[in-house]
Amino acid sequence: MKLSEHFTLAEFTQSSTALRTGIKNIPSPNQIGILKQTAEQLEQVRELLGYPIFITSGYRSPTLNRFIGGSVNSAHCLGYAVDFKCPQFGNPIDIVQKIKDSGIKYDQLINEGNSWVHASFDPRMRQETLSALFDNKGGVKYRPFV
Repeated sequence: MKLSEHFTLAEFTQSSTALRTGIKNIPSPNQIGILKQTAEQLEQVRELLGYPIFITSGYRSPTLNRFIGGSVNSAHCLGYAVDFKCPQFGNPIDIVQKIKDSGIKYDQLINEGNSWVHASFDPRMRQETLSALFDNKGGVKYRPFV
């Protein structure tokens, strides 16, 4: 099922962890509606960057989110958040900076340890831009993106 011109439901729900563990990662019809909105927002990002975007994590069922240690209030579980890469454009720091400077509305935009970008399009649209700092014990702290 196409959510938007360039993004499918399969891309937003694929999870090697879910496949490996047998966890169902199936959004409700309401969540699919939200995923369509998120995909449309991601279309703006794709157009801005000028290259294809590769989703590394989109929708997560609450069970999958708990299993991977996601935030209890994760926007991924509602369908508002997506983690992605765009290697043809550049690294996550460059991507976050470009989106931040573009005027595209978002709730959260996070440089996740220079590995991927987390973008949330929750209706609050706080324009919160952060960098994740991972420690060697699996913990993470967030600071303002500079």
